[in-house]
Amino acid sequence: MEHGYVYELLRKLGLSDFQANTGEWLLVRPLKIVAILVAALILGRIASRAICTAVRGVHRRSPLLLNSPRAEQRASTVGDALGSLARAVIWSIALLTVLSQVGVNLAPLLAGAGIAGVAIGFGAQSLVKDFLAGLFILLEDQYGVGDTVTLTDTTGTVEDVTLRITRLRAVDGTVWYVPNGEIRKVGNASMEWNRAIVDVLVPYEADMAKVQAAVKAAAADLAADPEWSDDILEEPEYWGVQATSPDGRTVRVVVKAAPRRQPAVARELRGRITERFRTEQMPLPRASLPASP
Repeated sequence: MEHGYVYELLRKLGLSDFQANTGEWLLVRPLKIVAILVAALILGRIASRAICTAVRGVHRRSPLLLNSPRAEQRASTVGDALGSLARAVIWSIALLTVLSQVGVNLAPLLAGAGIAGVAIGFGAQSLVKDFLAGLFILLEDQYGVGDTVTLTDTTGTVEDVTLRITRLRAVDGTVWYVPNGEIRKVGNASMEWNRAIVDVLVPYEADMAKVQAAVKAAAADLAADPEWSDDILEEPEYWGVQATSPDGRTVRVVVKAAPRRQPAVARELRGRITERFRTEQMPLPRASLPASP
């Protein structure tokens, strides 16, 4: 066993080998343990701050995310989570080092942990995949609670987002649990703005000039209504005839709406168009075909 300066000093002071060994252990080992703990504390803080800075840097590089307060909050949350993980790793290493200082044989412990880690790694590949995908979903702010999204072939309102799964509630009330690792394509109908698209089927005998005037007037009235001013972002656009069928011609009007307000704007516009047709004694639409839920 190798001895250090303290042992040699105690021997020169006349202590026996046992007394010198005991004195060295009592004086040196506690100092080493304290040094290890202090180093772990400092490294943990440095790693946590570095990770948070890196996450915020990724966040700032996306012009879309700069305009999203929710994304800023999520970037902070992800940074804190990763920082906590880094601190846990550092403190785990520090604990093992401390155990080695007090004489615990780490070889069997590390061998067992290595075998267990390999087994867990093979069995938890999909879980790791879900966690990594969830991390990027949160970091990139692809969607959040309350958004109406389409995940692959499932459409609904997001009720919860974790690192492992996303919970959606469909229009019929069905709750879907989608593993984040299985998500290949995301369509978010609640980000920044979307269009309320209203298709109106009118009979062939209707005067198309009057139809256009009535639809535009109904849309203009909606846009001018103070109760809807926050929901309508631009002047409505009349896109004209979009299709023909044996029942008549389909005309379309679109309104740029605020996030998550598209369905309400579309419903209100349909009602106003129908009322305008009735007031002006025009042939009522035979069908109103919503383009969105």
